[in-house]
Amino acid sequence: MSMLSYLVRRVGFLAVTLLFVTLITFVVTSVLPGDVAVLILGPNASEASLQALRADLGLNQPLWQQYLDWVWALLHLDLGQSLRFSEPVWGLIAEKLPRSLLLAVAATAFAVVLSLPLGVIAAVKQNEPADVAASTFGFVGVSIPIFLWGLVFILVFAVWLNLFPTGGFVAPSQAENGWLTTIRHLVLPATSMGFALTAYVMRMTRSSMLEELGEEYVKLARAKGMSERVVVLRHAFRNAVIPVITVVAFQFAYAFGGIVVLEQVFFWPGIGQLTLTAIQARDVPLIQGCIIVVAMIYMLSNLTADVLYAYFDPRIRYGGEA
Repeated sequence: MSMLSYLVRRVGFLAVTLLFVTLITFVVTSVLPGDVAVLILGPNASEASLQALRADLGLNQPLWQQYLDWVWALLHLDLGQSLRFSEPVWGLIAEKLPRSLLLAVAATAFAVVLSLPLGVIAAVKQNEPADVAASTFGFVGVSIPIFLWGLVFILVFAVWLNLFPTGGFVAPSQAENGWLTTIRHLVLPATSMGFALTAYVMRMTRSSMLEELGEEYVKLARAKGMSERVVVLRHAFRNAVIPVITVVAFQFAYAFGGIVVLEQVFFWPGIGQLTLTAIQARDVPLIQGCIIVVAMIYMLSNLTADVLYAYFDPRIRYGGEA
């Protein structure tokens, strides 16, 4: 199977998955308690006004018709109007989404910078104290939830040491010190999520390095008298990093999926906090828009990981055949 055929198949699968997500999202939001017309006009509105608004919003149509109309609007990039903010849903999401992306990218970058050297050291020093320490760190990182990392970091670095703010977000254009202030607010949430991601990437790096260090070409390089540093970094690591790249893409998707809870811990005004605000206000169009956008980013991240994996390892495209 060619790379193009594989890509077309994966994109088709993504489209089917997204359609399923729209169906689940619509069904779940349709059974939420409360009347949208009452939420908009208030409990004292007349029945005639409520009926007129329901007709205007299409709420008196069968559910299947409402779903098809909503999907048709989605295809035209129309997410509707927020009930609480009386603004287009796209505009609200466009304001919050870059902040969440900034947090996810920073957390992933932190994880990569920390996990690659740890994984390499653990593999080179297999079964030695350095390997045991790195493996223990990986186990702890996987076991502790992201929000708990956040609470610990706030307590230690914000409350006790007073090195960073406890939370919030300040745009560079609104801060006295520009990006420096923004970065200070970003450090704790990014490192909290980064520690959880580091464990997975480090374990994959270690496993991949151990596999490469046992290959014949590594033994041949050592037999030729090459230094251990050259053997490890120039030969083994260059091949070992290929599967790690795909894991990083998956971890970015994981980071973005877990951003809802972390944004609440650090009062980070991103799309996760916007989603919870929409749920509390029963703002159905905003809930639907947030879910679709987050799901789309999550699926695109996974698609990127799949494509990278297939590109670097052609066996994936051929169903595992050599």
